Amino acid sequence: MITTGQVNSAQATPLPVSQSAQGTEWTFAQRHLGPDETQIDQMLVTVERESLDLLIDEAVPPAIRQQSPSKLPEALGEALALEELRAILKANSVRPTYIGMGYHNTRTPAVIQRNILENPGWYTSYTPYQAEIAQGRLEALLNYQTMIVSLTGMEIANSSLLDEATAAAEAMAMSWSSTGQNRMVYLVSENTHPQTLAVLQTRAEPLGIELRILPEDQLSADAAAFGALLQYPGTDGNARDWTDFIGTCHEHKMLVTVAADPLALVLMKTPGAMGADICVGTTQRFGVPPGYGGPHAAFFATRDSFKRVMPGRLVGVSKDALGRVAYRLSLQTREQHIRREKATSNICTAQVLLAVMAGMYAVYHGPRGLRGIASRVHALTSQLAASLKAAGHSVLNDVWFDTLTIQPGDSEAVRKRADAARINLRWYPDGRVSVSLDETVEDLRAIAALFDAPVIAAKPVLTETNPLFRKEPLLEAPIFEKYHTETGFQRYVRRLESRDLSLTTSMIPLGSCTMKLNAATEMLPVTWPEVNSLHPFVPVEQAAGYAVLCRQLEDWLSAITGFAAISLQPNAGSNGEYAGLLAIRRYHRSRGDLHRDVCLIPTSAHGTNPASAVMSGLRVVAVACDADGNVDLSDLKAKLAAHEGRVAALMVTYPSTHGVFEDTIITIAGLVHAAGGMVYMDGANLNALVGLCRPGEFGVDVCHLNLHKTFCIPHGGGGPGVGPIGVVECLRPFLPGHPLEQGSGAVTAAPIGSASILVISWLYIRMMGGEALTRATKLAILSANYIAARLRPFYKILYTGKTGLVAHECILDLREWKSAAGIEVEDVAKRLMDYGFHSPTMSWPVAGTLMVEPTESEALDELDRFCEAMIRIHGEMQAVRNGEADSHDNVLKNAPHPHLAVCADDWEHPYSREAAAYPADWLRDFKFWPAVARIDNVHGDRNLMCLCPTVEEMAEA
Repeated sequence: MITTGQVNSAQATPLPVSQSAQGTEWTFAQRHLGPDETQIDQMLVTVERESLDLLIDEAVPPAIRQQSPSKLPEALGEALALEELRAILKANSVRPTYIGMGYHNTRTPAVIQRNILENPGWYTSYTPYQAEIAQGRLEALLNYQTMIVSLTGMEIANSSLLDEATAAAEAMAMSWSSTGQNRMVYLVSENTHPQTLAVLQTRAEPLGIELRILPEDQLSADAAAFGALLQYPGTDGNARDWTDFIGTCHEHKMLVTVAADPLALVLMKTPGAMGADICVGTTQRFGVPPGYGGPHAAFFATRDSFKRVMPGRLVGVSKDALGRVAYRLSLQTREQHIRREKATSNICTAQVLLAVMAGMYAVYHGPRGLRGIASRVHALTSQLAASLKAAGHSVLNDVWFDTLTIQPGDSEAVRKRADAARINLRWYPDGRVSVSLDETVEDLRAIAALFDAPVIAAKPVLTETNPLFRKEPLLEAPIFEKYHTETGFQRYVRRLESRDLSLTTSMIPLGSCTMKLNAATEMLPVTWPEVNSLHPFVPVEQAAGYAVLCRQLEDWLSAITGFAAISLQPNAGSNGEYAGLLAIRRYHRSRGDLHRDVCLIPTSAHGTNPASAVMSGLRVVAVACDADGNVDLSDLKAKLAAHEGRVAALMVTYPSTHGVFEDTIITIAGLVHAAGGMVYMDGANLNALVGLCRPGEFGVDVCHLNLHKTFCIPHGGGGPGVGPIGVVECLRPFLPGHPLEQGSGAVTAAPIGSASILVISWLYIRMMGGEALTRATKLAILSANYIAARLRPFYKILYTGKTGLVAHECILDLREWKSAAGIEVEDVAKRLMDYGFHSPTMSWPVAGTLMVEPTESEALDELDRFCEAMIRIHGEMQAVRNGEADSHDNVLKNAPHPHLAVCADDWEHPYSREAAAYPADWLRDFKFWPAVARIDNVHGDRNLMCLCPTVEEMAEA
């Protein structure tokens, strides 16, 4: 059992294990937790505490400690947990499904599934902010952007958004801000996917935007409108040329967004050729299974003139210190969310892993392969249309790609046959039915039989004589013609993987990002058919297994957090923030408190917090922090008084963004509640609370939980994420509803946003159990304090609690070195790459600092290796300060040192090649080489190029 009370850890009883005749079996918890009992003893000596529990008692304010353990199931071994999950999910019924609505069956090439989706070298890496050690992922994302630009006919594309519906909402917001925000009407085609309409309604209402949802033939440019959204092909499968309508909109200075199907765009006239300003959609059918709704990579493409205001991340091409081509996140989009309350989007994440898969799908198939897939799907659809017409049914489409809407002669008979054949179609209340085909369809006879129709031959509709036939070239970049054999493709993927640092290489000590173990057992079910093959809008009885899984996960998360209800719909932390603030807003409005529109936010908050507040229709008022990094109570009281009767919410991160447990959190919550407001907690740092404190018990009303941090869903190189919210009882009615119900408050396209990866968190909790989850939190706090104690003689630890301890992360202050030695925090970040480490979080929440979070998963030897690297870097900085090293030409200013630099014939630096590349002994056993030298960010911003370079451009560089 986990020890409690003030006992020496050497006498503590370890976590329970299973006994067998052969010896002692390892538990999952022992596999997950890095430090063992001996290492814990050593760490406690360094932090000068007698026991782990004494450390926790000092670090965590007693007033917020939970008084009873969370009601969670006992830990279950890995094999048994998988069996239990399999038994639950067998209740899902995987059937042939032709519902469409933006979700389709697809074939994931085995080489992509095995080498990317199931490969920890790809799924455990972090967002590519440190570009020199993320060149593989950045190249893969550049391929994705190039693919999207080619498919859509637009000029620039970002590196993915969360889903099609939220991408459409981002397009609406960008159109509104770009046209001056004076006009408040947005036109939307009634033939748009219903889930997109629901999310648009959610986004529009708090901003005061009026949505006019009209039939296609009633859409007309309007002087009061700032933009329009069109679905292409429409949700009913019908496709039309929007060129003239878009031209008329432009005459009225409206921006037009087209939500398009990327596979259809292989054969059809592009939105760019029609004159569209923005094109959005989802790349799910490019090799990413439906997954009961997610995760999938949405795309967002626009004109070059909008590149500075486009939401999301943009991968660009620059050069490194050696003059070689190098990829990076373009600064202006990467940092958009730091515009805080001036931002029109709170997007700070993407769907990188899924975008990589979709981009690689195009690389693997190439233009010829994609044309073959699209042509076959369209030919089968045309054949089905002819067959249905021959059988006397009315096909309501004029032009189609893969979807037909039919008025059957006898709807009830067709429905009965479909039910008997266990085939899912899309039914409308008036008896119409839609059928959407995909690349997995081999034979039309089963579908045609539902309509009692023989299969007959027919010509495709989309031929060169059709005005909607695509005449633009497709995927012209060289990368899409190079790797069509599995041998070549596999080597290409492996080559890119080798250019990225991931958790397979070393600890990633990013503060607030919690880069912990993503266990292989947790990942296995993601590719089970009963997990990844369901369409999100199948009848609920076909997803009975998902219902059980979600209900159990919600119950466990409620037990851990103390909240009355959980919504699993938000598919990112930023989306959870938005959903939580909307719940608060809707609650106030339900009570008639329409005047409550102020959101108080500490100056230390995540940059997404103020952006989310503005998106929710709230006014941001900043609250100061004191010298210790805590919320300034006097300023909070002053702001509450100044906005008496208008305060809707306070947003707070706990433990604080500065890495400490503020002992005034209960007082803060009480002040806000007394003023009639509610307390929103950013759950980014929940890894310091699980098993020790329940936010729902110390005054928090709503909190988003980053499952991709605390609950082990991997970061995937910058996505996917899951950001569910927990709420108190009075907010339960205001949680996001089903997206097929307009006015539901839905925040994502799918009812359970990224359903297929919830199995990861389910397994983590099921295999750990309550005791081990608490143990994990304690070890995370111990590890952070161990690093702080080891590095305190060399670096100032910027913030600590009253007992001199930190929470689960610590901030190293490097600001003195800029004046003392000309060394910037970026120099230290780049030098860490030479030691084989990813930098901690750089210059946030305080400029010139590094925020370190070790997590509970790293053993003592890895913590020591990181500390040794930082101590050696301190010595290197000291050498510059003392004049022993050149102030400009030194190992820090020139870092990182890729192999091409170290192996070059010329070496003119005053330090040795060995000092550059092998500054520590462990590097002789294994060396991770940065792929490029330091990247020139200024050059990249001044010469923005966000597509795959041509052969000529590569040669020139």
